[in-house]
Amino acid sequence: MAEVGVTFLGTGGGPLVVSKQIRSSGGIIVKAGGLQFHIDPGPGALVMGKFYGENLRSNSVILVSHNHLAHSNDVNAVISAMTNAGRDKKGILIASKEFVEQGLNQHFSDKLNNKITAEAGKSTEVGNTKIIFTKTEHSEKTGIGFKLLTPEFNLSYVGDTKYFNELPELHKDADILILNVLALKHSQTNLSVVDVEKILTKIKPALVILTHFSAELIDADPLYVARELQNKHEVQVIAARDGMTINPSSYSAQLKQKTLNLY
Repeated sequence: MAEVGVTFLGTGGGPLVVSKQIRSSGGIIVKAGGLQFHIDPGPGALVMGKFYGENLRSNSVILVSHNHLAHSNDVNAVISAMTNAGRDKKGILIASKEFVEQGLNQHFSDKLNNKITAEAGKSTEVGNTKIIFTKTEHSEKTGIGFKLLTPEFNLSYVGDTKYFNELPELHKDADILILNVLALKHSQTNLSVVDVEKILTKIKPALVILTHFSAELIDADPLYVARELQNKHEVQVIAARDGMTINPSSYSAQLKQKTLNLY
């Protein structure tokens, strides 16, 4: 049976945390449907992949939500790892318009099987997984989030976004909801803990994972924040840690096998 899991190669967010590597910023590895997805490979993706035992050569799809350093800095290096330093034509890149136009190295672009410019509201299919591109409201105007509808579970990675009224509805069918949370009370560009509360009053995923922590969140202790949210909203909430791997099916009986009719 193909491996299934979600591994965090980093949980850092915000310039201070990323530049000092207080928390790592190598992105998220998702294994499902016989594929390996690498979401937002930021600084340190190669090093953290090796450190935590993840083989980036096995990547099938690289997903880039937007063209900010913490989310895209190592994309070209990860393409190199995936394609054996460009010797093999392999893999798919799905990325925001700004990253495709400004951040992608042409040499490695030519070594991909395909590259897709993601636009909110559209979707694509890779193997037996459907990937839906979701709207964000962030300083990178072409940024997007991702919904992975895999045979094993539905996973939503909201990406970097401030709260807006449609946000919970866009991710209401997620079994696993990954939220980038940068502030305790307010942020003009990103979610805060207050915004997470708004989301959890409207939707009840089987599992919510908080990540992308700023210095403010780290000082407040993400484990404590997650515990408080879980107790208040009766939703399973965990704070990601660098190197954390979860088997989604072990977290809740609500996670069920799904059959997707993609054609």
